[in-house]
Amino acid sequence: MKRIAAIAALSLALIGCATGPKTEEQKKDLGTEVRAAIERLKLRDPSIEKFFANSSGYVVLPSVGKGGLIFGGAAGNGEVFSGGRSIGFCSMNQGSFGAQIGGQVFDEFIFFKDESALKQFTSGTFQFAAQASAVMATSGAGAANDYQSGVAVFIGSSTGAMLDASIGGQQFDYHAGSAK
Repeated sequence: MKRIAAIAALSLALIGCATGPKTEEQKKDLGTEVRAAIERLKLRDPSIEKFFANSSGYVVLPSVGKGGLIFGGAAGNGEVFSGGRSIGFCSMNQGSFGAQIGGQVFDEFIFFKDESALKQFTSGTFQFAAQASAVMATSGAGAANDYQSGVAVFIGSSTGAMLDASIGGQQFDYHAGSAK
């Protein structure tokens, strides 16, 4: 229970603080985390490969921290890909209100069906309104799911525990520039 409380406190402290990696070392570290998150997802669900192969682009946010006690939030940094190569970085912040308690850390994957959806993301700020539908990545989830409004969202590895029946949304800030 102490671990859950610590994750919740950390997540709340991070709200508004995710700004993307600034230094080359931070970019390299994030790239390492992104590759590890992709491998975990593909091991858990090989059918997810179709999204990596056929999407116009995707975002990988490893180790998103989320926590709450009535008021809550989440924050994380990620890398953005198009054509299988890095095109930039993003930060994600989420605020929420409602019945929620606990904390968790998870990997988030966002796939864009076409250039239009990817361009909307990379044009500045992008947000999901009121808890967009995300699918927990379990074996076969990639085969059983498809895009909604040009976007598919999967949640990978998760640690911690959280009861959540809240209303909120995720906001993303995109920063062009690939990893070296």
